[in-house]
Amino acid sequence: MQSSKTVSTRLERIAELAQRMPETALTSLSHHIDTEWLREAWRRTRKSGAPGIDGVTAREYEQDLEANLQSLLDRAKSGRYRAPAVRRVHIPKGKGDETRPLGIPTLEDKVLQRAVAMALGAVYEQDFLPCSYGFRPGRSAHQALEAIWDGVMDFGQAWVVEVDIRRFFDALDHSHLRRILHQRVRDGVLLRLIGKWLKAGVLESGSISYPDSGTPQGGVISPLLANVYLHEVLDTWIEERVAPQLRGPVRLIRYADDFVLIFRDELDARRVYQQLPRRFAEYGLQLHPDKTKLVEFRQPPYSRRERPPVSFDFLGFTHYWGKSRKGGWIVQRKTMSSRVTRSLQAIRSWCRAHRHDPLRHQHRVLCQKVRGHYGYYGIRGNSRCLKNFHDEVRRIWIKWLSRRCWKDRLFWSRAEKLLARHPLPPPRVRHARHTS
Repeated sequence: MQSSKTVSTRLERIAELAQRMPETALTSLSHHIDTEWLREAWRRTRKSGAPGIDGVTAREYEQDLEANLQSLLDRAKSGRYRAPAVRRVHIPKGKGDETRPLGIPTLEDKVLQRAVAMALGAVYEQDFLPCSYGFRPGRSAHQALEAIWDGVMDFGQAWVVEVDIRRFFDALDHSHLRRILHQRVRDGVLLRLIGKWLKAGVLESGSISYPDSGTPQGGVISPLLANVYLHEVLDTWIEERVAPQLRGPVRLIRYADDFVLIFRDELDARRVYQQLPRRFAEYGLQLHPDKTKLVEFRQPPYSRRERPPVSFDFLGFTHYWGKSRKGGWIVQRKTMSSRVTRSLQAIRSWCRAHRHDPLRHQHRVLCQKVRGHYGYYGIRGNSRCLKNFHDEVRRIWIKWLSRRCWKDRLFWSRAEKLLARHPLPPPRVRHARHTS
């Protein structure tokens, strides 16, 4: 605990220095990183993740923790540290027919990346703008969702630019990233380590490749590097160069590489919509032509001849106009259909694979999965989707329990009694700020 307080004090000093010198590149940060700092980085590192290519688990590493951290520190400071290849796996994306590559670093690499991210984060938190919500202390996806709600409700009649960056984490340009980092940080030790992580190989299907662009999703340092990159590419560009030239106001809400722009004026929206591809191309990035859209998010009612697009997707939710309890029009959110499909497919696969497990174990795991779903999607106005999800999970569970033995089918009368003894958590709203 004393170690955490000492490190927190040093982080505050770095933040104060960065705040006092916003236009200055800091040259001496790595001297803060010592064994005490690495011990705090170890404490903040998630221990339950899958091991990297070396197979070392947290329990094994912790058996001689102090010696391991000292060795890690010596190698990092002397330049002898070699970034190991990242093990790549693919996880479902969207409706499940697509996958997203996920990099799994070694445990030791995670600790060192966490240590560097702590130092850099203290600097860049003084620079980042309020429009950025992803992977920042004290900020969350639900705050980004509320910012969207506030922006659209303030404007009433809004034009929304919904943007998808094509394979952002794979396309992030190393030369641009180094130049951007060099504007604020010129500590040789930290920049050398980041360079090694960018050049680290990727192990997939038994072979190692060395991509010349991108930063692996799953790396501890990757979210911070993404925020640093898009801070220049997008955030400051919108605030300092675009917004002053517009006829009306604009709201940018960004969560990592996902973002939307909300405009009150149609001409402003169309101008920026046309400029975005050129701006991102300057930094080696492409916008997905099919998933990047300009949405006329007008408040109903519409004339019979008009059929404008009246919804857009962001952070797993579909945003649309609906009636409030008082009868007025209000922005409402519901779980994206693709997210529901993906979640139910995962539960269906689990129930099928574990249908012969003890009933008590199945119930405990399914309760955890359902609560996890509520933990993110449990927002005000989404009760119907939550209830449908709850009912569908019950149906899936009973279906696979009834297939444990063909001689002892589980008909619905028995299923109702079983569910009464082992109920799944009821739908629950976990995030409620605005009133409807």
